[in-house]
Formats: sequence, structure tokens, C-alpha cells
Amino acid sequence: MENTDRGTEGDPLKRGEDGVETGSGPSPTELKKKSCKEVLGFAKLTHWRTAVFFLSLFICLTIVFSFSFVIPCPVRPQYLISWNRTFTEAVTYDFLAIERASDDKVMDVLFVVRMREGSQNNTCADAGLPSPCVFVLAVDGTDGETLWERPVHPELLWAQCGLEKETGRNWDCLLSHSDHFTAIDKYSGEIRWQQPHGLNSSLPVLSVPDMDGDKVGDVALVASKDTRTELVFLSGKTGVQIGSVVVLDPAEPAIGHLLHRTTDGAYYVLLQQDSGLYGLALWSIAAKAKAGMEVGLKKDKHWEKNASARSGLLVLLHKHIFHKSACCYQETDDSSDLLLVTEREVVLIKGQNLQWRFNTSSVISAPSFGHFNKDGLLDIVIEEDVGNFTKKVVILDGKSGGVLWEVSFLVPSNSPRPASIHTTNSVSIFVFWGLIPSETNSSVPLTSDRRFYMLHPLYSKVLLESNSVMDHIVTFKATLLERGRHAAYILLTGPSTEGAEGTVVLSKQKLKQEVPDSKVIHIGTDGGSDTNEDIKEAFNRLRFSDW
Repeated sequence: MENTDRGTEGDPLKRGEDGVETGSGPSPTELKKKSCKEVLGFAKLTHWRTAVFFLSLFICLTIVFSFSFVIPCPVRPQYLISWNRTFTEAVTYDFLAIERASDDKVMDVLFVVRMREGSQNNTCADAGLPSPCVFVLAVDGTDGETLWERPVHPELLWAQCGLEKETGRNWDCLLSHSDHFTAIDKYSGEIRWQQPHGLNSSLPVLSVPDMDGDKVGDVALVASKDTRTELVFLSGKTGVQIGSVVVLDPAEPAIGHLLHRTTDGAYYVLLQQDSGLYGLALWSIAAKAKAGMEVGLKKDKHWEKNASARSGLLVLLHKHIFHKSACCYQETDDSSDLLLVTEREVVLIKGQNLQWRFNTSSVISAPSFGHFNKDGLLDIVIEEDVGNFTKKVVILDGKSGGVLWEVSFLVPSNSPRPASIHTTNSVSIFVFWGLIPSETNSSVPLTSDRRFYMLHPLYSKVLLESNSVMDHIVTFKATLLERGRHAAYILLTGPSTEGAEGTVVLSKQKLKQEVPDSKVIHIGTDGGSDTNEDIKEAFNRLRFSDW
């Protein structure tokens, strides 16, 4: 018989001498105690996790409510669809700048008026100036209210804005008036510096790199004296002349100029003169103005080898007649593409090579640029005089120079040049002034017949025609007043005689506001199947964009 006192595989527990069973595992009492401890530990851990969760939730909600109520949400500027400012007994000039002069996201308008008293009760006498004097004004793009006004000594020769960008300058606008240069801060209207000069120049300054080593971009003034052309460098920081005056070759007055940047990064001053178009390297001009000032300026070996060994003069076009307002243009400041416009042809030079050439009858205004097709390259809009009070508006392909679109208009007096505004659909809306010939019975258009047209490239067989503008237009701009939106046009009107005193009006009109009352004009035999309502709806659906 089996010994019942011995533990077996069926009964692994052993009974000791004291009658207590022993074995490898814990006793039931120990198991119960251990289980209670584990349960209690797990319960405590669960409570801690719950507490941490609710604490995190409380912190997150606190942050959310703080941002919701303490920090206000950004508010878009509320702008008027249209506004106008009227100045009586005033004189204005062909100058209009669209710049950001306030803290909101809407662009503002800068212009110049000669009058006796400003809109903020500033008088010429209070500023110690003769009356009337010149007032530089910045008005809010949202409602046309005056942001600031600055009286300066008359008479204005020219004004130029947009000079602050990436130069280190603390001013943006430069005025030439009454033998003075005045640099003005566009945000406050404060005069940063003012320097007298004796230079007779009707040409705006050229924005050049830092020439005097003060880490501020400088400017160059091209002036005519007797029968020659001179150039002088001015400090962008103080307006003080840098070095001596340089006489430029050829020895004849310049009627236009451009600072061109080549593919190799070298700068050339291009001079438009009666005999043609010429170029001079900026480094060579700087060396003549002051020894050592040319250090740091790049040279372009391709342009250098074509320049005269004696004078350094580079002949780009010889014996070409340029229109007084049309010469040479760059797509952007960093582009080496050069567009040359004479009275008889349009030429695009890409790098060192001729890209294309387009012959014209007679160019009557400076070109404008926009996107007619979707190739991403800017196309060129020119106006040709075809006789009999008629002009032809032609859009040229920026890549090939081919004609993309053309329409003839009657030419009323005082018609601004074309403009364009880019859209999110990769094309631009083009704006023209004139009169469609079929819309009048007279071959000689009247000033009151001048009208405003809009072209949508995706509906190129029709135009939207708006009401005519009766007043004399001094200058006109179509632009975006807010980044990616708020397309509008700005009109500055005044007396038809230059320098005459009268009523000056600055007005803004939202572009889409012209659509409902516009007339759809079909300009081709194939107008498509779209109705007039479809065309207007296409304009209403437009979303505008920056370049």
C-alpha cells in the first residue's frame, strides 16, 4: 500500500512535521494578501491616471479659451467699394503710387497736389513755404481718408516711390523739386533727408547697389547738361553726393534710361538717346566717380567683349527712333531678359541672344504686361497707331513674339495705356481705354466717347464695356489693393492743361463693381455659345492673385 504521508505527483504538497502542508507555491493566505495589494496598487495607479487626464484636459481648455477670448481673431479690413477725394483750386501731376503706408493689409495711394492748404488744416505758410506749395499725400486704400500729408517747396519735377525694397533704406519715396531732393518715409510722411542740387534732370533716379560701403543701397541720377549726359551717385542714407560727376559717352542728352542686370550679375546703365540705345558698365562709371568704388561690382565677359575698348560704350541699337515713353523694360529686377520698344519694332533679348522681333507700324505708348495664355511667361501689350484716329491693341506672346490677340479701337484724346491684373486661373484680366468703332457713327471720336473695356482671355471674342469717364484723366492704375484680392482701379483726374489750376479728383472703384452695368460687346464672328449672362458670371467668379 502507498505511503499516504509521502507527497505524490497527484498531491504535490508535502505535509511537514507540524502538520502544515509545504510546497513550491504560496499559501492561500499569501495569495489573498498579494492579490489585495495588487488590486490596491492598480486602483491607486488608475486614480493617478484619471487625475493627470483631467488636469491635462483642464490646461488644454484653459489655453483654448484664453486664445478665444483674450487674443482676438484677426479682422479683415472693411473697405468701401468706391470712394473719391476732391480738391478744389488745385494742380496735380502725372504721378500715382500704390504702396502700403499703414498697418492694415490694404495697399494705399500716394500722389502729389499743389494747393494752398492741405486736407488736415496744414498750410504752406505754417511750413514756411510760399503759397501755393506742393503737398505729398498718402490716403487709405480702404476709405480714401488721409493718412498723412507733407508740404514741400514747389515746383515738382518728378516723384518716385518703391525705392525701399531690399536696400536697407529707411525711406521709400524721392522727390525732385525746386533744386532739392527730398526722401520721404511712406509710413509716416517724415522727411528722412533733404539735399540741394543743381542738376537739370527730368528722369527718375536709378536704384543701385551700395557704393559707399555703409550697407545701404544708393541711387544714381542721370542728368542732361548742355549737350551732354552726366551721372552722379547719391548716398541712399544721407543724400550726399558720392565721388565726382561722371560725363557719359556718347555726348548727347539722354531721354530715357534703365539699370539692367545681365545673366552674370553685372549691372549696365542703358541710355536711350536720339541716335539709339547704348550701355555702360556700372563698374566703369563707379571707377570714374571715385577710385576703388568699383570693387565688388561684377563684370560680364560677354558684354565686355562687345564694348568699345576706348570708351567702354556698348551699342545695343543704332539709328533706331524710340518713342518718348517707350524704351527698354525688364520682366523683373532679377531677370536678364530685355525688351526694347522703338517706334517701328519690338525686340526681346534673352541673355546675349535675340529671342524674337516684331515689326509694328508705330508704337504710341509704353507697353504693359500680363498673362494671356497659361505658359507662365508674361505677354506684352502694345498699342499701334494705324491712322484715321484708330489704334490697334496687340497682345504678343512673351515666348515667341507671335500675335495672340488684336482689336482696333478709335482713339479719343487722353486715353490711358492698357493695364492688367493677374487671377488664380493663371491668366490676367486686361483693361483698355478707347472706343469700339462699331459703337459710334462718327469716324472722329469725342473725348466723352472714351470708355473702359475688360478682356477675359478665356472669352477672347467678347469685351465688357463700361460707362465713359468724362473728366480729363491725369493718370490711371489697375491693381490689387489687398494680397490676393480686392482688385480695383485708381483714377486721378484734373484740368486738361498741364499746370492749370482747377478741380482734382482721386477716386477708387472696385473692378467687379463694373460688371453688372457693363455691356457685352462681341468683337469676332465666332462669339461662342455663351450668353451675355454667362460672360458676366465668368467675370463675377474671378479670384485675383499676386504675380
